[in-house]
Amino acid sequence: MDAGSKDGVRSPKALSIETHGEILMIGRLNHIAIAVPDIEFASNQYRKLLGAKVTLPVDEIEHGVTVAFIELPNTKVELITPFGKNSPIARFLDKYPSGGIHHVCYEVEDIIAARDKLLSKGATFLGNGNPKIGAHGKPILFLHPKDFQGTLIEIEQS
Repeated sequence: MDAGSKDGVRSPKALSIETHGEILMIGRLNHIAIAVPDIEFASNQYRKLLGAKVTLPVDEIEHGVTVAFIELPNTKVELITPFGKNSPIARFLDKYPSGGIHHVCYEVEDIIAARDKLLSKGATFLGNGNPKIGAHGKPILFLHPKDFQGTLIEIEQS
């Protein structure tokens, strides 16, 4: 039986993949976030046009956003809209009034170990580098888009 597995079957999260001598740090794609100017309108579009299951919007006051999740068989799509004038999403929508893809979120097994490894390789985190609790009730961090070809990356502890 594999160490760390149940009944000899290793879960995808526990699978270690080597790439150029390094252990792969990121796990599954947790969600893709789409900034929207009107979360009710966007939620209804996904429900009515695509038949998607969409959660009710929830205000995440600490993060300055309101979120709703489109639940898919293999991942989620997060609809995200500003909550308050100082929201980072408000600034995004100032640049892109119709909305658009805001960030991609990957799971990591240990967010502190992932942070420390990324810092040692020169990555930059937004904020003070200390995890906050995200919309799923788990620790999260954001990596600066300049390190990832203009893509904002969120990591979330699995």
